[in-house]
Amino acid sequence: MADEIDYEYKTVRTVRGTSSLIISKMEKDGWEVVEEVPGTLRSTLEFRRPKKALPWLLIGSAAAGIVVLAIVIGVAAALSGGDARKADSDKALGGTSKKPSVTAASSASESAGAAVITPQGNADFAALLKADSCDDANREFAARHKGDTVAFDGSIVNMAHHGDYDTRYDFLLGPGDKGPVTAVGPAFKYENVNISDLNLTGEETPTTVGVGDKFRFVAEVGEFNAGQCLFFLAPVSTEARH
Repeated sequence: MADEIDYEYKTVRTVRGTSSLIISKMEKDGWEVVEEVPGTLRSTLEFRRPKKALPWLLIGSAAAGIVVLAIVIGVAAALSGGDARKADSDKALGGTSKKPSVTAASSASESAGAAVITPQGNADFAALLKADSCDDANREFAARHKGDTVAFDGSIVNMAHHGDYDTRYDFLLGPGDKGPVTAVGPAFKYENVNISDLNLTGEETPTTVGVGDKFRFVAEVGEFNAGQCLFFLAPVSTEARH
């Protein structure tokens, strides 16, 4: 039928307790949630939104088709060249090894300035911490800085046991101090780690952690999962703050 709406669909898997946050962010981009399937640790969300139809005057026009194809090829070539230049300019974090003191190592790295990426010293990272968790800025930053070390003030948004383990956890972290009600910034995730992996430090070093606790996180950049809107990190050190 002429009036029938043509939809595009998207499936997103979320960590338990973050479904409402993901739904809110997706709705801002025009997506409508049509189904939510809860799981033990993760939920599956199905979204849809109307496809954007091309103007009918362009349809069937060979000349317009050639122009569009040329633009696509040109953009793809430009992006490919840009990625190559970015890859050449990226600085890998070198000489990383286990140190006797995590606190001393992370402090020395932060003071060096070049080894650890902070929002104060890197405009891209500062912008990322204010971006949507599904924004392309997450993918771009992860691609440029995988393996590099970042440091930021944040809090624990959610934590859950990893699988059937009693002492291993999946942590969801967010920038800022709002814990489980964090609504801005990437959804950083530590996956399958125990408390000792966090390398807790600080004037009053805690023996355990919980949702809402605030820390100075120093972590290694991993992958960004666009389907789940999750930005994976690996803990280096975790300094308690008030």
